[in-house]
Amino acid sequence: MSDNDINWKFANDVVVESEVIARARQHSLELGVTPLSPAVGAQASVIVAATGATKLIEIGTGLGVSGLWLLRGARDAELTSIDTEVDHQQHARQFFLESGALPAKLRLIAGRALDVLPRMNENAYDVVLVDADPGHVIEYVEHGLRLARPGGTVLVPHALWQGKVGNPANRDDVATAFRTLIGEISQSGAVVSALSVVGDGLLQITKLAA
Repeated sequence: MSDNDINWKFANDVVVESEVIARARQHSLELGVTPLSPAVGAQASVIVAATGATKLIEIGTGLGVSGLWLLRGARDAELTSIDTEVDHQQHARQFFLESGALPAKLRLIAGRALDVLPRMNENAYDVVLVDADPGHVIEYVEHGLRLARPGGTVLVPHALWQGKVGNPANRDDVATAFRTLIGEISQSGAVVSALSVVGDGLLQITKLAA
């Protein structure tokens, strides 16, 4: 194991997850849903807390692991979450409530994100997390940047896509989409961005004021 691998493992293992997040993670894995890694979840939570976020939206609910990490950074925030899997959202809602989230501040929307997102308000959210069908990641991030307020942040987990994105010889469609997204974002003057190598990668994009 290389030093980089050891550091990566340490960064993930050092994170202490709450009992609710741990159960949501285990249930996700049992149902074949890939949740955020603990290190990525912790980093997302820090960003939420550091920005004083009060309005959160995630594209891809899963079993609630990502939403629980977001809410850990802002317990009183409003969370909107979009997913096609109603059963998964029902499990996620239960985990959210067990964590102490208020029902009135949870809005779980069942539907295709590409159908739902155009109807969402622009410049309305402090943090947008994109963790849905990776084949549409570029479109999701475009919507996310529209929904984020100036100074708001779009978070994209799995940005290194199973370690494939860093190798330009890898022409996997999803790896290519992430590689294209990261390249375009890095050249944009409308945002500041950073790519973290924790977990499976976390692309962080903060929208600058016009």
